[in-house]
Amino acid sequence: MHFGKQSWRTFRHGIEREWLVTNGIGGYGASTLINANTRKYHGLLVAAHNPPGWRVVQLAKLDERYSAGGVTYNLAANETGYGVTDSGFIHLQQVRFEPFPTFIYSFGDTAVRKTVFMCYGQNTTVILYQVDNGLEPAVLQITPLVNCRGYHYMTAEGQLDFQQRVIPRGVSLKAREDLPPLRLLCGSGRYLPGGQWFRGIAYAAERERGEPCFEDNYIPGRFEVEIGPGESRTFALIATVDPDFEDLDGEALLSRERERIELLVDSAGYDDPMVRTLVRAADAFIVERRATGTKTVIAGYPWFTDWGRDTMIALPGLTLVTGRFDDAREILFTFARQCRHGLIPNAFKIGAKDALYNTVDASLWYFQAVYKFLQYTKDFKFIQEIIFPVLKEIAESYRTGTDYEIRTDEDGLITAGSPDIQLTWMDAKVDGWVVTPRHGKAVEINALWYNALNVLELLCRQYGEQFPYPGLPERTRESFQRLFWNEREGHFCDVVVSEQERDCRLRPNQLLAVSLPYSMLSKEQSKRVVHRVWQKLYATYGIRSLSPDDPVYSGVYIGDRVQRDGGYHQGTTWSWLMGPFITAYRKTYDYSPDSRRQAASFINPFRDHLRDHGVGFISEIFDGNDPVTPRGCFAQAWGVAEVLRAYVEDVLEAGPEPIEK
Repeated sequence: MHFGKQSWRTFRHGIEREWLVTNGIGGYGASTLINANTRKYHGLLVAAHNPPGWRVVQLAKLDERYSAGGVTYNLAANETGYGVTDSGFIHLQQVRFEPFPTFIYSFGDTAVRKTVFMCYGQNTTVILYQVDNGLEPAVLQITPLVNCRGYHYMTAEGQLDFQQRVIPRGVSLKAREDLPPLRLLCGSGRYLPGGQWFRGIAYAAERERGEPCFEDNYIPGRFEVEIGPGESRTFALIATVDPDFEDLDGEALLSRERERIELLVDSAGYDDPMVRTLVRAADAFIVERRATGTKTVIAGYPWFTDWGRDTMIALPGLTLVTGRFDDAREILFTFARQCRHGLIPNAFKIGAKDALYNTVDASLWYFQAVYKFLQYTKDFKFIQEIIFPVLKEIAESYRTGTDYEIRTDEDGLITAGSPDIQLTWMDAKVDGWVVTPRHGKAVEINALWYNALNVLELLCRQYGEQFPYPGLPERTRESFQRLFWNEREGHFCDVVVSEQERDCRLRPNQLLAVSLPYSMLSKEQSKRVVHRVWQKLYATYGIRSLSPDDPVYSGVYIGDRVQRDGGYHQGTTWSWLMGPFITAYRKTYDYSPDSRRQAASFINPFRDHLRDHGVGFISEIFDGNDPVTPRGCFAQAWGVAEVLRAYVEDVLEAGPEPIEK
């Protein structure tokens, strides 16, 4: 994947696309295609000090200047309160992803290549320079802009006191006693200490989000590398907070990381270019959680950590389609070990083993993740020994009642929550305002519950145990049909509190009642649901969260936090829902050749999107209105996972056989 000058013909065009590199423990590096930071979350080294959390922006960026023959070429790109103050992108000729971003600058008779990547398992970013100098002696000046703050916050001059110590090959910088020093090491040239602030860097993306948008970064000094006439020089500048890291062989480090990534891609076993891109993207989300010593899933970059619901939805695409079965086992084990009162964690507290459990659906998605795991691996032994007891605990807790008023009603349906508690995935709440109240009996929760009961019954047969709830699945199905179906509108209600109180807004949650392996719907109902969703909610890169015909529909996701949260599930398009939609479509039409061709047409727009925003990734959300502009996280786990899963299983038809029912 590569880009040319048309992609940054102006500064505004140049900041439309973002790149991301990761380290497998929650740390990352990210910026725009022209290396102008537009978010407080951007940085070359955003270290995870308690993986995968406690993320700290350590090295914000590097600004380069190249002097030769009495002329200085500024390669930096920055915006401040005075406008665009550095326009080095005019010298940027090409950006290539091989698979890590490589920026190729050219001016006069000189070329400078800069490749950015991270060392797996370490809070270390490597910037590899390859310089082909012209006929004049030259100096490459590299100026680091450093920080030391949580990635949700910003710094003003004077808030941090950097203590610097010149060391062999670079400098050690310390600003906080509770964090290790940042070391900047350069394999060539010399370090010249200084000490000043770069004031007022403007973050356009934060301004758009209604957030504070100006920050000061510290400049401790600069590196200078002298290059002779006609000389070619390759060297690395390394940013690390790992105290034992000393390897300055950037080419060897790059080769190692490329081999690791390509081995993962090749091992997945697909030749299709889009699948290989998504398999590569999947690796960014699978990380280690230090507190448990096992794998987990980052929900999205640049600001999310690991969430139970997102992890279970993403697990099939990230780990099973890609052939990473050991990672799938670890993730299932991680969450099984944290099950409390039949609830799988919604999120983990930073810096602690404790978890938050305010979710009704994560535990039910866990059943679906287990079903897919068995479909791909046939490892019934692992499930029996480790997971099956947890599944039984979940089912019994949901049947008899557990925290957050989650319980099975007499009609066999799950009811949960209260007016002031958000437990489903549509959980936006701002300043006490519950934007989408869905307490009671939610449509997708009961679709998941019915699916979970059937998965449990399947496993009981497999393991020679008696299913503990005979008749309950049938009662659940009968009640669901009676209470949720809206014949006049031709779709299912979204939430039922009682027979007299039903929320029949057209939302996408009912798709799960079609797409899950065990469905309560008739064939005719499935067709009507799929076509109603296609007609009103389909929006190219995902499915809208609410029909545009609804009075409270919000079609553009912009503004401050209140405005954004107010529209998060009120019309905003969600990429992850494309997976259930495609699966539901193919299932409804009995996997006919025509349905396969149509499913392929649903996937095709993502080929362009992989180049258009977060390069090589799929965005979290999009506007509901045309032109469905990408918003939110530029790299979202369940978006990548569900598009990948649906493409492989429903379009390429390369998925596993169903488990015998």
